[in-house]
Amino acid sequence: MTDDEMIHCSEPHLQITRLRAIMHRLRAPGGCSWDAEQSHHSLVSNLIEETYETVAAIRANDPLNLQEELGDLLLQVVFHAEIAQEDEKFNLDDIARGISEKLIRRHPHIYGDSEIKDTAGVLTQWEDIKRAEKGHVEKPYLHGIGKGLPALLKAAKLQKKASKIGFDWPDTKGIVEKIDEELAEVREELDKHEKGKNATPELEAEIGDLLFIVTNLARKLNIDPEVALEGTNQKFLHRFAKIEEGLKAQNTTLEEASLAEMDRLWNAAK
Repeated sequence: MTDDEMIHCSEPHLQITRLRAIMHRLRAPGGCSWDAEQSHHSLVSNLIEETYETVAAIRANDPLNLQEELGDLLLQVVFHAEIAQEDEKFNLDDIARGISEKLIRRHPHIYGDSEIKDTAGVLTQWEDIKRAEKGHVEKPYLHGIGKGLPALLKAAKLQKKASKIGFDWPDTKGIVEKIDEELAEVREELDKHEKGKNATPELEAEIGDLLFIVTNLARKLNIDPEVALEGTNQKFLHRFAKIEEGLKAQNTTLEEASLAEMDRLWNAAK
């Protein structure tokens, strides 16, 4: 099958090969100038955006949108693989081979002689194999955890990892008390803060401590802090839209409305 035939191929089992052929054509001389100009670094924001859009489709329980977003995410993998292949570093087959071999290595209870069956044991075994593979056995326990993740997700991952060896609050009571303590420290720094001035490093640090311990409370309650915060984001979006609707009905704009009027509409939306 020629490259042109592959690009228009409809055979179900050849669609990954078709996608690779399309990407190759877009990057080739005479292809798309934008695609040809991209690099691993220039595509970072696209990769992050597509990942979050995929997460949004999952949270919305929208299978059609999820299919589309997973396609966009897959494109990013194929795009990076094509760039790497051009640089003679690796290709999509190398990526697939690497993850396949990793899955086999890290599931010795399926593909080897390990007799571990319960979920907790499987997860511990996975981490032990991972640390050995990466040469982290002699490195700090939290080495590499959450690398590249947004701060909120990284905080939760660090806390979860630390809890596995017993470094954790015995119950939520201690965490709530710690939240009160951290909030008091934020207030103390706020009292020192001059109105109109940029936040001090000390105030930033105290707010960071407060966010970290609130994340810990969410983790302790088996609540994904990212999911919880996104739920609040969506609630804010909905209620703010109601403010706009209410003001529009009064022939008033957001810029013209008083804070008191916006508060009234916000409370009505609640």
